[in-house]
Amino acid sequence: MESLTLKVKQRVQELRQLLQQASYAYYVLDSPIIEDTVYDRLYRELQQLETDYPEIVTSDSPTQRVGEKPATQFTTVRHNIPLYSLENAFNLDELQAWERRWRRQAPNIDAVEYVCELKIDGNALALTYENGVLVRGTTRGDGVTGEDITQNVRTIRSIPLRLNVETFHETSLPERVEVRGETFLPLEVFKQINSQRLASGEQLFANPRNAAAGTLRQLDSRIVARRQLDFFAYTLHIPGLDDASIANTQWEALELLQKMGFRVNPNKRLCATYAEVAEYYQHWDTERLNLDYMTDGVVVKLNSFKLQEDLGFTQKFPRWAIALKYAAEEAPTRVENIAVNVGRTGALTPLAEMRPVQLAGTTVSRATLHNSDRIAQLDIRIGDTVIVRKAGEIIPEVLRVLKELRPDDTKPFVMPTHCPVCNQPVVREMGEAVTRCVNASCAAILKGAIEHWVSRDALDIRGMGEKLVHQLVEKGVVHSVADLYDLTEDKFCELERMGKKSAEKLVNAIASSKNQPWSRVLYGLGIRHVGSVNAQLLTEKFPSVEKLAQARQSDIEGIYGIGAEIAQSVYQWFHIAANQTLIERLQAVGLQFVGEVTLTSDNQKFVGKTFVITGTLPTLKRDEAKALIQKNGGKVTESVSKKTDYLVVGEDAGSKLEKAQSLGITQLSEADLLKLVE
Repeated sequence: MESLTLKVKQRVQELRQLLQQASYAYYVLDSPIIEDTVYDRLYRELQQLETDYPEIVTSDSPTQRVGEKPATQFTTVRHNIPLYSLENAFNLDELQAWERRWRRQAPNIDAVEYVCELKIDGNALALTYENGVLVRGTTRGDGVTGEDITQNVRTIRSIPLRLNVETFHETSLPERVEVRGETFLPLEVFKQINSQRLASGEQLFANPRNAAAGTLRQLDSRIVARRQLDFFAYTLHIPGLDDASIANTQWEALELLQKMGFRVNPNKRLCATYAEVAEYYQHWDTERLNLDYMTDGVVVKLNSFKLQEDLGFTQKFPRWAIALKYAAEEAPTRVENIAVNVGRTGALTPLAEMRPVQLAGTTVSRATLHNSDRIAQLDIRIGDTVIVRKAGEIIPEVLRVLKELRPDDTKPFVMPTHCPVCNQPVVREMGEAVTRCVNASCAAILKGAIEHWVSRDALDIRGMGEKLVHQLVEKGVVHSVADLYDLTEDKFCELERMGKKSAEKLVNAIASSKNQPWSRVLYGLGIRHVGSVNAQLLTEKFPSVEKLAQARQSDIEGIYGIGAEIAQSVYQWFHIAANQTLIERLQAVGLQFVGEVTLTSDNQKFVGKTFVITGTLPTLKRDEAKALIQKNGGKVTESVSKKTDYLVVGEDAGSKLEKAQSLGITQLSEADLLKLVE
């Protein structure tokens, strides 16, 4: 038994090192060393070993990035080393003034080097490592104290759970290492999150920074993991150690951070003169628009740690660093019209249609005005000259109205009292800023509902684009999402620009969507405030539509991460007769409204049995074989262990077969498996 335990420990250590190296290459160096399928296989093997031998689980294992239990609250902690703010400069003249100030403090310094780094528009984090292992991650807070969000920090893939100890081959591993950096949301991820929030009727994040801040303060780390935060490290402190034995300069510290396993911004630059700093700043003023993350300036630091130490700090800022900010780009233009769009939740959104203007590298001609309260606040009118900017340089917004340029014949804009699409009366509920159309038959609501249903994160019906959805609604072919499942190839062929082959693909795609899991179906229903993450939480608690439909509002609100507003929305939705009819129709055509199989005497054949599948089966796809086993009460894992009961073997079986043979595990062919089921 001891030799087996030793063998397991050695394999676990080997797997952790392999996975750490692979993550470092992928997330830090952007140069993968193994395929995703290989990484997944190694990860699952480690996961299985840690399940079989829970005593070997450690906090720095790659499997521990997402905690199982949500935090109840965040605790306030004092930073070991304060996080100072940076003094701001807004042009090169102010940068020169900063240089004159620090030179007065160090008059004998002649030539100096500067390190320029892009100022990431995110949220600062303080990380603490003890004996090479991440033990704490905290927000900046007020610079002296912050909130302990370690469980959330562990989910960020570009933050190592264990430092690369090979970095310290010439010195002993420091007992404590402090790292500072910026966490942020890549722009593509930010757009995806806002798209999901729009689809679920939630308020959009104004910019990636707000989205990142909101994500970091989620009490459920599973939600944080899904948001895909990233991280750049920029400061290294090793308390109690002579910095010269590790790094003499900021540039050397950045290189060391990367060797330790951190992602460092690749656009940093070591500048020998002030002119080089100015050139770097001017270059990134426009080039930053091509990056996949937000940056609002450049951080300039004196490179020498000795000079930094000599200059010290003011009460607020380090004297040896400054943030050189870019001016927010704004432009004047004229409002030519104010249109009102109707979304799938019935929300009426006013939209300023403007004379096109170039802004932050793109042409802007429209900007949301949000609601009637925002219109009243701006006092915006058709014909007004306005100043527009990109909020977070992504979402166009009207900043202010130049009333001195207002034409004499303008009139205040008033939100319509009837839906601009179906002409039914609209309502504005007490306490809400949004005006809504409540006509369930409204064409705009129906189009939005179907577009949401077929979207990638919902039922993922490929080929069902916006134009096709509009045709189906406008021609009266569909009146609800359930009607999609009655469509035939002939019906599609009657539409514009639709050939037989395309129609066949669409019918197949609609049929395939019936296999999407209960969580996606729930998200696809488009219940207000229920995004994809909330849908997952709800279906984990209520594994069938019947259980959710019968749940009390208090039961729904009791789910961690589901607030009162979401619970009320879900409860009310399931108590509307039309929605109950919709569920019945979707169930009748075969949509999945059950997340877990309810076992009966007919499907308990494999209860308590664990299966592993290896190789290519003759007729069944792996997912089909897995579903068959689970339907009959069995459990399917990825790795062979002493707890495995059966190995289902196909062609080109790999190392799993050898391991199963060594452990004496029963092997089944596909025919054997089907025979057991029968």
